[in-house]
Amino acid sequence: MKRTVLAIDIGSTKVCALIAEIDDDNVAQIIGAGIAKAQGLRKGSITNIELASKSIKSALNDAKRVAGTELRSAVVTISGAYTKSLNSSGIVNIPNKEITLNEIQRVMHTSLYNANIPNEFEVLHALPYNFKVDDQDFIEDPLGMNAARLEVETHIITTQKSNLNNLRKAVKAAGVDVESVVLSGYASAIAVLNNDEKELGAAVVDMGGNTSNIVIHAGHAIRYNDFLGVGSNHITNDLSMALHTPLHTADNVKISYGSLYAPSNDLIELPVIGDETSTHEVSLEVVHNVIYARVEETLMIIAQSIEKSGLKDHMGAGVVLTGGFTKIEGLRELAVAILDNMPVRLAKPTDVGGLFDTLRDPAYSGAVGLVKYMAGNYTPYEIDVNRRMRHAGEEPTAAHVQYPIHEEAPRFEPSTSSIPPAAAATPPPLKEEKKAEAQKMVNIGSNKPAQTDQPNPISKFWNWATQLF
Repeated sequence: MKRTVLAIDIGSTKVCALIAEIDDDNVAQIIGAGIAKAQGLRKGSITNIELASKSIKSALNDAKRVAGTELRSAVVTISGAYTKSLNSSGIVNIPNKEITLNEIQRVMHTSLYNANIPNEFEVLHALPYNFKVDDQDFIEDPLGMNAARLEVETHIITTQKSNLNNLRKAVKAAGVDVESVVLSGYASAIAVLNNDEKELGAAVVDMGGNTSNIVIHAGHAIRYNDFLGVGSNHITNDLSMALHTPLHTADNVKISYGSLYAPSNDLIELPVIGDETSTHEVSLEVVHNVIYARVEETLMIIAQSIEKSGLKDHMGAGVVLTGGFTKIEGLRELAVAILDNMPVRLAKPTDVGGLFDTLRDPAYSGAVGLVKYMAGNYTPYEIDVNRRMRHAGEEPTAAHVQYPIHEEAPRFEPSTSSIPPAAAATPPPLKEEKKAEAQKMVNIGSNKPAQTDQPNPISKFWNWATQLF
């Protein structure tokens, strides 16, 4: 049976809403699209909820009109601005000697408990990049394996709660609920990376209007993400100041003459800022020099971020550039020179049915990546913003353990003075939910009815600790 999903990519310069149908084989077909100019946003974050919601509503209404359908919830991208990332690890014993989804869920939640996440931050994604079964390292998928112990190393992406709540409010004001939130760089990586690049490791840089998001994919998962406050609009601003011409004229110059190849000495006539009735002549060589300087600086910032990650040796497939910025002629050649002759590919979204012609553009990678995310094309396992574990290829419905959206997950931080190291390997039971919530959730791999008379979590922890001795 087909299901219909709504994806909203909230960028720094535009909002893109896509409606898609996903069949039983997780094949997506886009049936509606709407694009609106972004308002109330600065460097990827919402600065005016009312204006932002108007932009979202405008894109949403266009998509609904084309698709002829009404949807009440959406998956939304969030900028990498104000995000913090950290790595954590977890370990659990396998009582039945066979690893099921339940054990994978337990070990991933354990790595979350062990992470030192500040109170004002909320988890966006917990992405495992290394499973270890007993003493065997870098297991691609531990499901179904025999083992006594399962370990995991995860990359955890968090964002400020206020940032997340403002996003939810803006989308809610536009008339839809937020079903899930996805890091924009992660969505772009899903849209443009092929299997070889995932296997070899690659950096994906989504170069947008005011911002750029970078994620490094290695070991079939994201290992690093960064946010860069540079984009193609900086070129427009530079041209406006250097050529003394209005912003809209500078933008047209960028689009028409935006090339990094050797310039000609031709002259173009441009209006003067402050007095658009008069014009003056400008050499295309000056235009070229302004664009070249800004693009070179942007690529050097990207190179510094890759160097800072410490994962350069894990990027066998090099760098994949996407986003509207990449439409500048000669960008790939300059990127290869600045990025130490690493392989560089300019990418646009692929592999989605019904892709409107306007969407076959690198500027829409994030939006198309959201649709593919909803079709199960994400990291094999992950914990999302709702504290649900997603398993690639499956719909994250009742088969996934869920925590309420706004509730903090319990954190396990054993005291080394009272618990021996061996004991720290097995986490305490998960924090018990309220009776009403427990009846709604279904544990992975378990068909037992939810217990309604649960003991106090503190006493359970005490009983667990005392049994270790």
